[in-house]
Amino acid sequence: MPEDIKYIDIHSHLNLSPLKENRDEVIARMFEMGVGTITIGVDFETSREAFELAENYDFIYAGVGLHPTDNTHEDFDFEKYKELSLNKKVVCIGECGLDYFRGAGEEIKNKQKTIFLKHVELAVVTNKPLMIHARPSKNTMDAYEDVLDILKFFKEKHGDTLRGNFHFFVGDKTIAQRALDLGFTMSFDGPITFVTDYDEVIEFLPIESIMIETDAPFAAPIPHRGKVCEPFMVPEILKKIAQVKKMDEEEARRAILANVKRVFGIY
Repeated sequence: MPEDIKYIDIHSHLNLSPLKENRDEVIARMFEMGVGTITIGVDFETSREAFELAENYDFIYAGVGLHPTDNTHEDFDFEKYKELSLNKKVVCIGECGLDYFRGAGEEIKNKQKTIFLKHVELAVVTNKPLMIHARPSKNTMDAYEDVLDILKFFKEKHGDTLRGNFHFFVGDKTIAQRALDLGFTMSFDGPITFVTDYDEVIEFLPIESIMIETDAPFAAPIPHRGKVCEPFMVPEILKKIAQVKKMDEEEARRAILANVKRVFGIY
């Protein structure tokens, strides 16, 4: 990783519209701000695109996986994803997990769980961390609870080999503690800059368990709200975390960058 890179946006989608159509400009703005990123696949095609992009830049990395709500058009081919994930520039498995936000019957839940289990197996086989998407139904923590139950079972079998991050974390302190108990980290996005809903959990978490992301092109932070989100905006999320944690901004930046290096093996 170049010395000029001071932040890693651990979850972006440079492989999705409208960022992919303006990729050169988006990457130039990232580099100007000292931002690297992990571009995350949501199916095999976008996972392959993420890897190919990462191969061309020393400050871009890739995650490969099948998003839980994108599994209607693709069966998870374990061997194809395994072959892709063995590349050094692939630093995580996912995004993967469970999504009950728009309502999910038992058949859909069971299909999501089956595919998630394959991602967990792939993470163990390749010794790479998971990038977890967990989105509960309204006014519940149901998707988190199911994901954590699955992870707890595998953690007891595989120990520290099973590790990872909960992306776009919206869980409460009870869920956060369960994630901490399993050795997982949690990352936060643009909404923390314009609502206070996340402050209590951010304050609760040790800085060693926090990461930053944009989920670009979604959910731009203040002062860019209403625009297409890009990785160069991730320092705004760092600023808010430092504010909530009552930390010096540079101290928080160094700590969070160290977390990224530790969990994803980025150096």
